[in-house]
Amino acid sequence: MSAADWYAHKSLGDGLFWIQERFYQSDNRANIWLLRGSHQDVVIDTGLGLRSLPDYIDSKGLLGKDPQRKNPLLAIATHAHFDHSGGLHQFQQVGVHSAEVDALANGDNFETVTWLSDREIAERPSPGWRARNYKVKAVQPTHILQEGDVINLGDRQLTVLHMPGHSRGSICLHDHDNKLLFSGDVVYDGSMIDWLPYSQVSDYISSCERLVGLVDSEQVDQVLPGHYNTFGAKRLHRIASTYISRAGTCPAKFSTLTWRTLAGFALRMSNPHCAC
Repeated sequence: MSAADWYAHKSLGDGLFWIQERFYQSDNRANIWLLRGSHQDVVIDTGLGLRSLPDYIDSKGLLGKDPQRKNPLLAIATHAHFDHSGGLHQFQQVGVHSAEVDALANGDNFETVTWLSDREIAERPSPGWRARNYKVKAVQPTHILQEGDVINLGDRQLTVLHMPGHSRGSICLHDHDNKLLFSGDVVYDGSMIDWLPYSQVSDYISSCERLVGLVDSEQVDQVLPGHYNTFGAKRLHRIASTYISRAGTCPAKFSTLTWRTLAGFALRMSNPHCAC
């Protein structure tokens, strides 16, 4: 299967594109965002990496008429989990938060929580492909990101907000001038996951309190999440506030502990050579 068949995209205007993997039919299917700037273009999350994302972007002309005048396309992972980082190895420039650099450089498929099944792939990307053979390929990040770093695209800037909880290196990218928040898995319009390896509920609560603060200070109008559909500031406030109010309760703590134990066991079984 070609990259042109595997991916699909939609233009949201103002140099922003929403890309998805058509035949990865799962709640784990991540949104891939392409944002064009006057001097630098950036891909935010890269999906599984089963077909070449750079080839797709090039074949569809998504970088404009003269992409050679810009810096090489920068791929940023909002965090290291497989559904977001699997395609990073396809890019010359790769950015991730410092807390998850080693996981990517070492190809640590325990920390990337690599968990893929054949039934999630509606059409195999190549003859004989099987999910059990899928792994996130090791990649050495070229851009090690920290809280407050600014990614300058020329006519727009993205500020790195370190928002741990879902994972220890989870980030949001905030376009302050346009009040856009690329949120990865820090927040999306669905059940928020705080029971994976390196998830931390106390950190997640702090991150959600930060999200509420962004809404209260009118710094966000639209959220472009790692999964599902986009949503606005009012919905962001409700999702974050609900998590804060529920996370500290006894039933929530018991559920988190149970799921974390099960997830850790399953990931160790599927990645027997991990250093975990």
